[in-house]
Amino acid sequence: MRAYLRDRGLSTLVVLGAAAIIPAAVLHFFGSREVQIDGTVHFLPIVVSAGLAAGAAVALTVVGVRRGDGRAVLVGTAFSAMAALLAVHGLTTPGFIADDNGVVAFSGAATLPVGGAVLALSALPAIRRPRNVKPLLWLQAILLLLIFGLGLAGILAPEIVPSVPEAGSTAAWIVLLFGVVFFGTLALRATRTFLLTHRGSDLAVALGTVLLLAAVPAALLLDYTELGWWIGHGWELIGIGLVGVPVAIDLHRGAQSRPLVGDLRGTELVRAADTFLGPSVRALLVRLAEKDAYTETHTRNVALRAVQVGEELGLPPRRLRELAIGALMHDVGKLSVPNAILQKPSSLTDEEFAVIKRHPEWGAELVAELGGFSPLVSRLVLDHHERLDGSGYPRGLEADELELETRVLAVCDVFDALISRRVYRDAWTESDALALLHREAGTKFDPRCVDAIERVLISEAEEAAPSTSRPARVRVPLASR
Repeated sequence: MRAYLRDRGLSTLVVLGAAAIIPAAVLHFFGSREVQIDGTVHFLPIVVSAGLAAGAAVALTVVGVRRGDGRAVLVGTAFSAMAALLAVHGLTTPGFIADDNGVVAFSGAATLPVGGAVLALSALPAIRRPRNVKPLLWLQAILLLLIFGLGLAGILAPEIVPSVPEAGSTAAWIVLLFGVVFFGTLALRATRTFLLTHRGSDLAVALGTVLLLAAVPAALLLDYTELGWWIGHGWELIGIGLVGVPVAIDLHRGAQSRPLVGDLRGTELVRAADTFLGPSVRALLVRLAEKDAYTETHTRNVALRAVQVGEELGLPPRRLRELAIGALMHDVGKLSVPNAILQKPSSLTDEEFAVIKRHPEWGAELVAELGGFSPLVSRLVLDHHERLDGSGYPRGLEADELELETRVLAVCDVFDALISRRVYRDAWTESDALALLHREAGTKFDPRCVDAIERVLISEAEEAAPSTSRPARVRVPLASR
C-alpha cells in the first residue's frame, strides 16, 4: 500500500476520504432498505467485535500498567468500555437470552460515542504520567461495573433503562455530532502519524478510525429493520480490528503507539530512524559512522535541529518527513571522500577542500543509485551548501531555486558546524553562531529560518528540565570536515 501511494502519487488524504465517502454512499443508496434478519446473525458479529475490543483492552491495560504509561491505560479503558457495551448489546439481542428490551438499543447506540470520547482524552499530555495509572484503572473498573450493571438491571427492570434517542431525531443528531467530532479528531491524528512514519500499521489505524466514524451515523440514524444499521455493525467490527490490533501489537513489542494520540514529533522521527525512516537510511548511517564518527554525529545533530525548525515553521507532516530523511542523509557523499582528507588533523589545502566540495554531488548520485527516495530528499542532499545569493556550491543556485526545506537544512548545518569543536579551532558559543547567521540573513541564509532556530533555542533554554526535553548533542573530539 505504501509503495502504491508513493509510486502512483496518490494522496493519503484522498484514500482516507474515499474510505469515508464510500460507506456514506452505501448508506445513502442502500441503507434504508428494509430487512428481516435473525437475531443469531446479529449476535455472532457482535461477539467477534467485543472479543477484538476486549483483547485490545487487556493488552493495552497490561502494558500501560507495566510501563507506568497512563495514556496506554486510558486507551485500554476506551476499548474495555466498547467491549463491555458490545457484549451487553449482543447478549440482549431479542430472542437470544431476553425478549424485546431497551438495553440492546441503548448499548448499541452508546458504544461508539463512549469509546470515541474516552479515546479523544488520550491527547491530553498529562494523561501519560505514571501517577495517573491507578486513577485510570479505577475509572476503567467503574465504567465496566456501570455498563454490566446497567445491562443486568435493564433486563430485570426494563423501565430503568435510559431512553435512547429515536433514530433520526434531534437528540440522535446531537449525539451523532459529538461522535463525529471524536472520531474525526482521532482520524486526523492517525493520518498525521502515518504521513510522518509511512508505517502500514499506522495506516491501518487511520483507516480503522475512518470506518468507526462511518459507523456512527448508521448506529444513530437507522434501526435494526434497515440494511444500513447492519452494514454499520460490519464497519464497526472491521474498524475496531484495524484500530485495536496494531495499537496492541505496538505496545506489546515495547514501542510507543502514536496513531490515536497524534503527537509524534519530528525529533522522535530522527531518533528512531531505524523504526520510522526505513532500512536504507539506517544502512547509510551505519556506513557513515564506520567511516567517520564525527560526521555521523554531526548528521544526526543537524537532522534533529532541522525538524525542530521545520515544526516551528509549520511544515506539514509529509514535508517534515522528507526534511528528516534529507537531513540525515545530507553528508552521505562523504563516504566517497578519502579518509586522509576527511580526518585530516589540520586545515585543508585548496586542493583538498575542492575534493570535500564534491560530496553533495557524490551524495546525490548515491541516493539516485539506491532509489526509493523522493526528489526533495535528493535535492536536500545535493543543495545543502547552496546559498541565497548564489555563493554556495555545487551549482551556485540562488534564492528562487531553493525550497524552504533546503534553506532550513543550510542554516542548521552551519549552526551545528560552528558550535562543534574542531582540532584547528574551538567550538563557538550558540550566541556567536546565531550572531553570524543573523549577519548573513537575507544574503546567504533565509531570515525566517534564522529566526526560527533562535526561537527553538530560546524555547529550550526556558524548559524547566532541558536535559530531558532537548535533543541530546554528542560531541566527538575528532578532526573532520
